[in-house]
Amino acid sequence: MRYNLDLQFFSAESEGRTESATPKKRKEARDKGQVAKSQELNTAVLIMAFFAIMMVMGGNYLENCLDLFSTLYKQMSILVKEFETLYFLHIVREAILEIILINIVLFLGLAVTALVISYMQVGYKFTLEPMAPKFNKMNPLTGVKKIISTEALFQLGLSIGKVTFLGAIFVNTLLGQVPSFMSFYNMTMKNVAVYVIDVIRDIGFSIGLAFLTLASIDYAYQKYKFEESLKMTKQDIKDEYKQSEGDPQIKGKIRQKMREMSMRRMMEAVPNADVIITNPTHFAVAVYYDKDNAAAPVVVAKGIDFMAQKIKEVAKDNKVQIVENKALARALYYTVEVDHPIPPELYKAVAEVLAYVYQLEEQQGGRRR
Repeated sequence: MRYNLDLQFFSAESEGRTESATPKKRKEARDKGQVAKSQELNTAVLIMAFFAIMMVMGGNYLENCLDLFSTLYKQMSILVKEFETLYFLHIVREAILEIILINIVLFLGLAVTALVISYMQVGYKFTLEPMAPKFNKMNPLTGVKKIISTEALFQLGLSIGKVTFLGAIFVNTLLGQVPSFMSFYNMTMKNVAVYVIDVIRDIGFSIGLAFLTLASIDYAYQKYKFEESLKMTKQDIKDEYKQSEGDPQIKGKIRQKMREMSMRRMMEAVPNADVIITNPTHFAVAVYYDKDNAAAPVVVAKGIDFMAQKIKEVAKDNKVQIVENKALARALYYTVEVDHPIPPELYKAVAEVLAYVYQLEEQQGGRRR
């Protein structure tokens, strides 16, 4: 019997996505609460922090606990003989306050450690997006994909590693202390408690270091999986660029339309120009001077090659003088934008050309304008 099995359940999640995520994609993922984070690393660091704090304050912590138990024992013996509600409530209140005072350093230390390790992994970003209900998670196919995936296999291997590796460390350390346990009958209760705490501390540090190693591997894997999940296809990058910057084809058409409008505006200004300065084949610059309203002549049109020929054709049709001056034509083309006045350093050269044109027009029967 043959069964058809959809191979997408076994395909890599990043199939077809070969490009690194863009800053915009990363920001969107972060806004949604999607970050690379290893909960195992948090747990491992907290274990190490717990035993480090206990190593520093373990002696005082044990003495305070023994004093509390001793006080409670004495108070409870009095309470058993003659029960009073107010006295009982007083005992409970004092016990709770004492427990809080004894453990406040430990709690604060662990809280600060948890905040620091979380901040080091993902930084700070407040968002409620991860808490929002996602109905696609209820899809059975999605669940099957998660069960049969590299993520599930990795977590299974990590769990087996934790049980095997950490269990072996615990058993070996404990077995090494068995001979010492046999001498408890010669020790006081306080000494036994101190010894047991020392053993627990050693076991805790050993397990914590081993757990930290496994957690580092988990963090590296989570980081890798996160980067893979953010990867994009070339088409995704193109689509994102279109959304943020606009469609390149549309922008190209807009630029083309703007060039056409600029050309049309220049061609409309050429008939009113005083002179066309050329080099003579590649450059053409149309200059207009209104001495009553402008302080300097203005470049109303300019172009090279094909555009230069069009400017000269329009100028000939409208009997605008064309003067050849290679150096001046190049200087005007490269230094002056259309509809801008010429710079002072070119005043003299342009004035000589205009004077020549005005004189030529007068000889031909009067000024054209």
